[in-house]
Amino acid sequence: MEKVILKAEKREVLGKKVQSLRNNGLVPVVLYGKDFDNLSLSVAKNEFEKILEKAGTSTIVDLEVDGEGNHKILLHEPQYDAVTGQILHADFYKVNMKEKIHTEIPLEFVGVSAAVADLEGNLIINKDALEVECLPDALVNRIEVDITALKTFEDSIKISDLNIPEGIEISADPEEVVVLVTAPRSEEELEAMEGEAAADAEKAQIENIEAASAAEKAEKETEEGADESTPTEKNE
Repeated sequence: MEKVILKAEKREVLGKKVQSLRNNGLVPVVLYGKDFDNLSLSVAKNEFEKILEKAGTSTIVDLEVDGEGNHKILLHEPQYDAVTGQILHADFYKVNMKEKIHTEIPLEFVGVSAAVADLEGNLIINKDALEVECLPDALVNRIEVDITALKTFEDSIKISDLNIPEGIEISADPEEVVVLVTAPRSEEELEAMEGEAAADAEKAQIENIEAASAAEKAEKETEEGADESTPTEKNE
């Protein structure tokens, strides 16, 4: 994979004031690592999003910091505002290229399964990432899983079947199933599942109503207790 470069600048703006950075298209980030003093930085939001999509969280990125030189880093998933979707913050981990690291590499499922396309089966993905240990240079941004090998409902793809790049050690059991295809459900099974889902939804609704009622009752009792404890004013 080609070299991935991201530029950053040191920042003095901290705490609640970082919102001003976000308003100007910047993302506040912190660079940290073993035996390394944390650096408060900012990166351009648009550029960061492009790099994150391209490199993911398992590819070494060259971080060029103005006045601080170049750092080899791993990106961490940013924190997003739950309402606006705005990126709030991100962490960058400075790696030692001579030390092995523990991380996850996502799996990318490619190809077409005959058991799905022709037999109308259901693709069941048991793992979408693998925990690995390796030197930073050995990292890849994804591992492909070719599902064309799934031709019948008896077929499955195990970890041992994957094409793992050289230098990457997998900690999971090699016999663990990554993906398989199950037979399509009958109409009776689907109806039963819909009935269970409806019953669960009704139960959850009742529980929410009961909880709201209990909270309202408790609040009312608290208010009444407060009124009783307040001394009555006397007319002079």
